[in-house]
Amino acid sequence: MTMRRLLLAVSLLAFSLPAAAAQTFKIATLAPDGSSWMNDMRAAAEEIGKRTDNRVQFRFYPGGVMGNDQSVLRKIRIGQLHGAAFTAGSLAEVYPDINVLGLPFLFRNLDEVDYLRSQLDPVLRKGLEDAGFVNFGFAEGGFAKVMSTRPIRKTTDLNNEKAWVPDNDKISYRVMSALGVSPVRMPITDVLTGLQTGLISVVGSSPLGAIAFQWHTRIKYMTDEPLIYLVGLFVIDKRAFDKLSEADRKVVREVMEATYARLDKANREDNARAHQALQQQGVEFVKAEPDAIRQWRATAERVNRELAKEGMFSEEITDRAYRLLEEYRSGKAAQ
Repeated sequence: MTMRRLLLAVSLLAFSLPAAAAQTFKIATLAPDGSSWMNDMRAAAEEIGKRTDNRVQFRFYPGGVMGNDQSVLRKIRIGQLHGAAFTAGSLAEVYPDINVLGLPFLFRNLDEVDYLRSQLDPVLRKGLEDAGFVNFGFAEGGFAKVMSTRPIRKTTDLNNEKAWVPDNDKISYRVMSALGVSPVRMPITDVLTGLQTGLISVVGSSPLGAIAFQWHTRIKYMTDEPLIYLVGLFVIDKRAFDKLSEADRKVVREVMEATYARLDKANREDNARAHQALQQQGVEFVKAEPDAIRQWRATAERVNRELAKEGMFSEEITDRAYRLLEEYRSGKAAQ
């Protein structure tokens, strides 16, 4: 074969090879269009598109248009969607141990959060991947705190209060019941109306969430004690993700992990500002009595361990979380 014919044959072969398949990930989120999360994710998607020659693209469905978390998970299973932004507890159905960071009264301060996450984030990310979801890190939502229409300083102050509990949040329901509160299940979209009508008198919310959903206009007091640590995450169905080439998977991981690292840091700063904003807007901060705090923590730990025994999440992850925190508090934590 002459050199000319060889070059022609190679050229024809190159044209006959299939181009790398393009993949458009369909992503659902409750975050409204124009929110900081959407802006950051669109910027990340644009960077990924450029770096993969548009082989990898994202189409977002913001504002909850794809339904609640259960509906979104169902749509991911059948391939109608490829991923979504969730709160951690919303993925407990597919990976129960993801609940561990949000156990009620687990943490006392953000230093404890940073230590436990340094130990457990890699474990939880691997667990999600084993369950079929690729995750790019966690974004702090801050501490939910007790916000109420009457001051809550001691255990008896909780008697006869009606507290909002998110749909399907069995952990908070059990803990609130054990603390003497009457839990009321409702979707997050009904909370403001519930406060306005008196159907509920207590919500657990981060300062940022209270302002975003306008709940701060209906509550008068915030008990300044960590109740639940909130965390958000973005996942993609591993079946869809694995269809990408290795090089494209690397780009997506690199960009999305960097984005979530920035979100994690920015959310802490935003919550600190929101905390100050609540005070400036007339919400009165109250301190719980030390005896009440001890009782709440002991009750919550008892219920958390009971739920682990019942299989809501593993006893192994629960024991590990409490053990690590005890080591950290006693100064015996591994550096």
